[in-house]
Amino acid sequence: MKFTDIIKQITNPDGVDQFLNRFPNKVGSYGYDPWGFNINGIKPFVGLGKFFYENYFRVETHGLENIPPKGRCLIIANHSGQLPLDAMMLGYAMVTNNFAPRAPKGMYERFVPKVPFISSIFNQWGGTVGDPDNCIKMLENEEAVIVFPEGARGISKPYKQRYQLQRFGLGFMYLALQTGSPIIPVGIAGAEEILINFGNVGFLQKLLKFPAAPALLPFVLPSKVIMNFGKPMHFRGGDDLREYEVEEKVKTVKKEIKELMNIGLAQRKGVFSK
Repeated sequence: MKFTDIIKQITNPDGVDQFLNRFPNKVGSYGYDPWGFNINGIKPFVGLGKFFYENYFRVETHGLENIPPKGRCLIIANHSGQLPLDAMMLGYAMVTNNFAPRAPKGMYERFVPKVPFISSIFNQWGGTVGDPDNCIKMLENEEAVIVFPEGARGISKPYKQRYQLQRFGLGFMYLALQTGSPIIPVGIAGAEEILINFGNVGFLQKLLKFPAAPALLPFVLPSKVIMNFGKPMHFRGGDDLREYEVEEKVKTVKKEIKELMNIGLAQRKGVFSK
C-alpha cells in the first residue's frame, strides 16, 4: 500500500458514515454527549482504527456476539503495548461489530490530561478520566464501558514480563456490583510485541511525573493481534461484601481473561503472521 493511500484511508476512510449510522449513540443537537464524545470527532478514530486493525496488526476477533446489543456492560481486558493501541483496536472492533455495533466509552489514567491535545482527542473518541462517579453515570446511561484493570502496570511493563497479567484493581468489580452491569472479559494476544520496553527510566519518570517512563525500541512493530471476547459474567453482592470477597470475584475475571489471552496465543501462528 502506498503512503498516500494510507493517509487517504486514515483521513477519509471508506464507509465511515455507514459505521457511524449503525450504532446507537446519545448525543445532543451539536453532536456531543455529556462526556465530550463527538459524532464527527470519531471519524479519524475509525480511519486510524481501520488502518491499524485491518492492515498493520491484521487483527482477528472472536466472540463479538457476546457483546450485548444494548444496555450497560463493562468490557474488561488485559492491557499492554506501551501505547493504547490495544484500546483503539478494541474500540474499533466494537464500533464495527456486525452483531451489535456499540460506541464504547473508555477510562484513562489521571495523568493523560497533562499531555497537550491528547485528552481532548480521547474525550471526542469516548474516553474520560477513570473516576468512579463518571463510570457509574455512564453505566446508568446504559453505555458499554471499557476498563483495563491493570492500568499503567499493564501497559508499561517491560518486555521480559510479556503475557504476565499484573495486579487487577478492584474498582471495576465494585462498579459492576453497584450498577448490576454484566462483565464481558476480553483476552488480547499480540499487543505485547508492538513496542519493546527494556525497562523504566526512573529519573525521567520523576521529572515528568508519569506512572512510568519506559526505555523503548523506537519502532511500532506489526505484531499479529488476536482478541477473544468471552461470555457475559454476572456477579451479585451488596454493600456488606468484605474486600476479600470482592477480590475473589476479581480473581475469577482475571482467570477468564488469562484463559482467553492464552487461546489467542495458541491461535496465532507467529508474531508477524498474517
